[in-house]
Amino acid sequence: MTRISWIVKGFVTLILAYTVTAFASASPSVNNHNRAGLRHPSSSMKQMDFIRGHYLPHNHNAKRHIVNIPRGGGPLASAKLAELASTPSGLFNTALMALALTTATFKILQRSTDIQKSSNTKDKPDSVKSLQMRFLLVFWLLRCADWLQGPYFYEVYASKIFNGQQASLGLISKLFLTGFASTALFGPFVGRCSDQYGRKKGTIAFTILYALGAASTRSPILSVLFLGRLLSGIGTSLLFSAPEAWLVGESQQSNDDPDGKYLGETFGMAYAGDSLVAIGAGQLAGAAASQRGPSGPFELSVGFLAIGGLLSSSLWGENKAESTNGDNTKPSIKDAVEVIRNDPKIMLVGAAQSLFEAAMYIFVLQWPPSITKAIGKAYGSGSTTPYGTVFSCFMACCLLGSTLYGQFAKMGVATEESTASMLTTAAIAMGTAATAAASPTAPLASLVAAFFIFEACVGFYFPSIGTLRSKYVPDSHRSVIMNLFGIPLNVLVVSVFLANQRLGVSGALSISTGALSLAALCMYKLRSMTQTKPATA
Repeated sequence: MTRISWIVKGFVTLILAYTVTAFASASPSVNNHNRAGLRHPSSSMKQMDFIRGHYLPHNHNAKRHIVNIPRGGGPLASAKLAELASTPSGLFNTALMALALTTATFKILQRSTDIQKSSNTKDKPDSVKSLQMRFLLVFWLLRCADWLQGPYFYEVYASKIFNGQQASLGLISKLFLTGFASTALFGPFVGRCSDQYGRKKGTIAFTILYALGAASTRSPILSVLFLGRLLSGIGTSLLFSAPEAWLVGESQQSNDDPDGKYLGETFGMAYAGDSLVAIGAGQLAGAAASQRGPSGPFELSVGFLAIGGLLSSSLWGENKAESTNGDNTKPSIKDAVEVIRNDPKIMLVGAAQSLFEAAMYIFVLQWPPSITKAIGKAYGSGSTTPYGTVFSCFMACCLLGSTLYGQFAKMGVATEESTASMLTTAAIAMGTAATAAASPTAPLASLVAAFFIFEACVGFYFPSIGTLRSKYVPDSHRSVIMNLFGIPLNVLVVSVFLANQRLGVSGALSISTGALSLAALCMYKLRSMTQTKPATA
């Protein structure tokens, strides 16, 4: 097995070297004059997705870029690399192929290891398999509904006419901020309701609220659009708390997973699949928009929400927050705050969550203009940025990151340890990106490599933070505590958004770097608090 491992590691190294060399082959002298004019970075910003967690800017050619993947292995000759890297689309298609092969290689290695260990380990309990199936099916449907709305967020509102004029960027920004403010203001309250009345009910409430928000995009009335964003913001807070709280509650009620091993595995499977769901949702969104206009993806999203809601109502049992005192006391926001104050471990986990996710959402706002600038420097001002393929590369990196988390978990590495290392890596990657963005030459290779590494960290982050929350956040106040830590997150993101013109891309990415560094310090502190101390004689 050692020999096989070294062979696979060598193969992975060759793939990564292939990708790096391809980006290094991007010559500034290449200039595609026959391509459509490149939009100004601020114009690119207009068409990117402002909803939390969405990464795909709208691009009518996204589908063509995504499926146009070079076939065959091909020699590693410099002439071949130069040919593949002669256009931005070819460059990122090459990177996508390398990332896909890298992930597939890790999966094969992981599978072979599992087969060898299967004879020496106890089979997974049927109750765990059933729980995973019921949760993952609903979770992926709800995430698909969420991803569908991202690519056309700008266009669906930009297509509206008010008083004879098209909706301005300022108005669209206000709609965006309404959703964020709604999540911050109502998140703790709806989290408390979810804990009190049931996480299954909270999940179904999300599908209803999000469906109403999506349906509102068909309206030409401004007040209805703002109401829709308000409902969507409330729904978002439920999406990121109720399903996870339900899963953890169900798992803790079972005696088949006392140490939470399978729970961590479920989180890894959920977010690995989510990366694939995101790519598929991008394709579906493009097809729906071509048939029904910019509101088409939102209409399709309602269908996925309806299916997800029906399945959760039929497949899920209800679970509610259990009181820590053993009585019937209902969870309250005040009690949740007191729980956080009394347990520094919860504070550290929550701080790491708020800081990392704030850095991630700031990155969402900054990567389109920074990539556009770098491609313009490398290929000339007439080059077109293949947003669809860049998005697919990001999702492939996320899939790789979640795969790595699963492998670390199977190796028995403590989640606190692996997460601290991941956050350090993310901070270094973001700092590199901020430096590259500030450079007058805007080096494409270093910028893209930093973004890819950060996206791999994003894929690693979600299953790891889910595992940490299941370990440290008490079930009695799980949803409300998760939403309380969303308040500083949203405040930081909105503050950077409002100051974006003064900060610039490099300044915003520098703030992300600082947030990631603080998150890493929080995780190292948590690790030091949880390390087993040697017994004294």
